[in-house]
Amino acid sequence: MRQRIAHAKRVVVKIGSSSLTSDDDGHTVDPNRINTIVNALQARMEAGSDLIVVSSGAVAAGMAPLGLHTRPVDLATKQAAAAVGQVHLAHQWGRSFARYGRPIGQVLLTAADAGKRDRARNAQRTIDRLRFLGAVPIVNENDTVATTGVNFGDNDRLAALVAHLVSADALVLLSDVDGLFDRNPSDPGARFISEVRDGNDLKGVIAGDGGKVGTGGMASKVSAARLASRGGVPVLLTSAANIGPALEHAGVGTVFHPKDNRLSAWKFWALYAADTAGKLRLDEGAVRAVTSARKSLLAVGITEIIGDFQAGEIVEILGPEGQIIGRGEVNYSSDELRPMLGYQTQDLPDGMQKPVVHADYLSNYASRA
Repeated sequence: MRQRIAHAKRVVVKIGSSSLTSDDDGHTVDPNRINTIVNALQARMEAGSDLIVVSSGAVAAGMAPLGLHTRPVDLATKQAAAAVGQVHLAHQWGRSFARYGRPIGQVLLTAADAGKRDRARNAQRTIDRLRFLGAVPIVNENDTVATTGVNFGDNDRLAALVAHLVSADALVLLSDVDGLFDRNPSDPGARFISEVRDGNDLKGVIAGDGGKVGTGGMASKVSAARLASRGGVPVLLTSAANIGPALEHAGVGTVFHPKDNRLSAWKFWALYAADTAGKLRLDEGAVRAVTSARKSLLAVGITEIIGDFQAGEIVEILGPEGQIIGRGEVNYSSDELRPMLGYQTQDLPDGMQKPVVHADYLSNYASRA
């Protein structure tokens, strides 16, 4: 798996705030640190890989210019710091890559962008075009317009979503820790975990939250790595200090093995990024049909409609006890669907005999555990 990551053609590299800011105060973008990172990125690109960078650090970089000494907690100040810091951060990325004659392009995303299929496609096209034109895409969460409860929460999850959005061959998550340990690595008894093949390898692992200038922390990195690997993307988790060997031979850090059957871009988006407009509760027979048998969802197996939605929107699929089974794209609005509940397909009027959710547009979580 490390060899696969080392030779991956299209790689998303995520760098945390602490890896981009100075040790002195953690509130100033450090040009030397960015130069070191860009040197390693350039070496990997010269070896033939396409790279997309997901960069944290906007809020942290905006703190010093605004005279802030601690990371803001209220939304307005956080957004103001991000607005100032994003300029400083982009300037430093651009300055550093210019040493190699490479332009950069800034791509700012919110959860709402990823949740809407047309916006997600536009972001994908923009990133692809930047790469085609020889520019390095620098992706960050658009903190200045994100709102409480409608954000990625940290750029680790954003990196996982971007990795699948661009059909990446590998994701490299860089922070200030060499890899995954079963507890705080400062603990003398901490055990290093070199590989994660499934959830069993994470039993007993205690992962912490973010530091003083970031929001990610090891817990979010593990969550993001698992998200990407469930979508079929191998992940290498290590420190920014290890970026050279990480991008050269991947012989450092912790590797998260991907699922063998990679989800299509649509199914990954539907499961992990899309906004949902409503819910459908199923009986036991319908649950077995759409999970074990991979069949389309029919009206006869639906026991309850929750919410109002239109044809073509994404809904959550629930089991009899309310457990989340998966998501799917409905062929009917909630108003059209309500009179259909409980009827066999052949008993429905002409024009209403399509599946409620076709199997090709239905994704279930059970198969991605």
